[in-house]
Amino acid sequence: MKTQAWARAQLRDAYGTWPLFEARAKALGWPRAIAAARTERSEVQRLSRAVSVPPSLVATIIPTHRRPDSLARAVDSALAQTVGDHVVVVVDDGAGLSRLPVDDRLVAVSLSKNVGSPGVVRNVGIALSRSTYIAFLDDDNLWCPHHIATALQAMGDADLVYTGVERAHPDGTVLDVLARPFDRRALADGPYVDTSSIVVRRGRGVHFSRLPRSSPKVPGEDWELVWRLSRRRRVRHVPEVTVSYLVNPDSYFTRWDVVPAERPHDGDAR
Repeated sequence: MKTQAWARAQLRDAYGTWPLFEARAKALGWPRAIAAARTERSEVQRLSRAVSVPPSLVATIIPTHRRPDSLARAVDSALAQTVGDHVVVVVDDGAGLSRLPVDDRLVAVSLSKNVGSPGVVRNVGIALSRSTYIAFLDDDNLWCPHHIATALQAMGDADLVYTGVERAHPDGTVLDVLARPFDRRALADGPYVDTSSIVVRRGRGVHFSRLPRSSPKVPGEDWELVWRLSRRRRVRHVPEVTVSYLVNPDSYFTRWDVVPAERPHDGDAR
């Protein structure tokens, strides 16, 4: 009689490790995901009455929560992009907005309460914006000035482009570089596409998962987005490093105290 361990091994061989983790997360987390979707719709309705994001070629969504200094640097790097037809949408997760530059290309909003879900926060920004393409930048990361231009130049017939990412500690020492060509089968066994490196063509299905993702063994919302869109859409990788990623010990969503070998994200880095 075949054991449960054998059955799990067969599933891993057929589908990969992370799709199974994702299936388990959906089975356990769907009630909270439904509640989060309701909150998301309510916030979009409320904020759309208060602000109007101008149409643009590219909209950059920056979620933030209690990081005024790093947010200011992230916003500066987004506004410094060489693509002119570009707006930046900052979405604060209920903590209150700090002082930001006065710029016609910048719109900043605050959720009425803290939802604690980066996917929901980004989805609010996506829904408020009106653009052909959408880019994402976390509030503790930075872009090279040509990041968006590089991604758009490579887009062609693709729907999602991601660039290389250099990850560094707060003291400036480099941890690694994520610059791996896209391979969906390899993606099933671990993430190697970071949110801040993604530029995606707007369309149906371009939204982040609302599932709770507090466990380091639950696939991140960036992995879920790329995995889901890559079923039917073309994904393209640009090896050039255009993103500076801070390995932030104060991160609300990433546990850097976990041993690197236990985190597939690091196992796939190079």
